[in-house]
Amino acid sequence: MKVIVITGSTRGIGYGMAEEFLKRDCAVIINGRSQQSVDNAVEKLSTSYSADCILGFACDVSNYEQLQAMWDAAIERFSKVDYWINNAGIDLDNDIFPDLSVEDYTRCVNINLLGMMHGSHIAVNGMIKQGHGQLFNMEGFGSGGRQRNGFTPYGSTKYALRYFTQSLQKEVADKPVLVCTLSPGMVVTEMLMGGYKTDEEIQRAQKIFNILADKVETVTPYLVDKMLANTKDGAAIAWLTTPKIIWRFMTASFNKRNLFED
Repeated sequence: MKVIVITGSTRGIGYGMAEEFLKRDCAVIINGRSQQSVDNAVEKLSTSYSADCILGFACDVSNYEQLQAMWDAAIERFSKVDYWINNAGIDLDNDIFPDLSVEDYTRCVNINLLGMMHGSHIAVNGMIKQGHGQLFNMEGFGSGGRQRNGFTPYGSTKYALRYFTQSLQKEVADKPVLVCTLSPGMVVTEMLMGGYKTDEEIQRAQKIFNILADKVETVTPYLVDKMLANTKDGAAIAWLTTPKIIWRFMTASFNKRNLFED
């Protein structure tokens, strides 16, 4: 039985991956910032999957000691961690950088970048000690260098995440740990639509998302299957590849999709 830690897994892609791992007879550590959100996710998952395979742990990923405690709890319960997925992340409300508060962009950096570094440090050291393991860091808008107004702090953290992950992979290439990335593409979650304010902005965004985006239940089985099958250090598991983007635009006129129907 594989044991998986997923930060930020009480909702969205993280929750979707947790459910897919449970479907494949894995054990999963569910993580979120609040105890209530963790308890709700664990309760919901436990209605369909064995509670013996689910451990909930609430913590702030920007707090190293709390993250270390989650690793320790996973080891105490399951004796190992096979996969650690740094998925926790937040975006802001599409405001340009000068209009953001110091508290907002600091929080974004602390969770998306510092939290990912903390998780990577804990996981890599723990996996070296146990003799095996895979670390996956979740990419997002900005990882490839794309820029857009309103995404400066978020995109900066994801651009740095790719550099960090590639550099870390080289540093520990001789260790028994695989360091990799996940790229889910555009997935319909609260985060995807959270920054659009006016009806015009929402309609314009939905038009593009109906071409390029997918629902959580479409993307997460692919990501999970690829992770479980992975044996390559430095693997970059991506759902929305360039050929898929081209095909989506080429077929958009006759392949109508509405991902936002109730």
